[in-house]
Amino acid sequence: MADKKDLALRSGPWDEAEIRSYLEAACIPIRLATNGMVSPLVQSLWYLFADDALWCCTQADSIVAKRLRKDSHCGFEISADQPPYRGIRGTGCAELFADGAAELLPKLFERYSIERDSHLATWLLSRVDHEVTIRIDQLTIASWDYSNRM
Repeated sequence: MADKKDLALRSGPWDEAEIRSYLEAACIPIRLATNGMVSPLVQSLWYLFADDALWCCTQADSIVAKRLRKDSHCGFEISADQPPYRGIRGTGCAELFADGAAELLPKLFERYSIERDSHLATWLLSRVDHEVTIRIDQLTIASWDYSNRM
């Protein structure tokens, strides 16, 4: 892992250490918002936080990949749908890589408790040659935490 860099904190009750801890511990898919010619798109993807970036995989010809190639700026949210309501949201800049999915997918399986020999894992790995790796960095983050109100 590279040296830690400061994340750009916009607002919220959490400091950088609390945000890092949340990103590393939360097993919630990221909701990634991309720009389109007519309207934005929000898509849920598994993520891994490493090297001050959010890492995801998707099919190379997916809508989210196509949109990120046209406009690398994106928005995101990582938060639970059940109490206590807390999480982060922010913006970043995405870069797509043709390689790396074969190494990242097993890490995502482990993070999201997907058995490596499950039907889902086997199916996803059978398509790994068509996957791209997404790195979202230049993160600007806002946090919120309503735990004390719940």
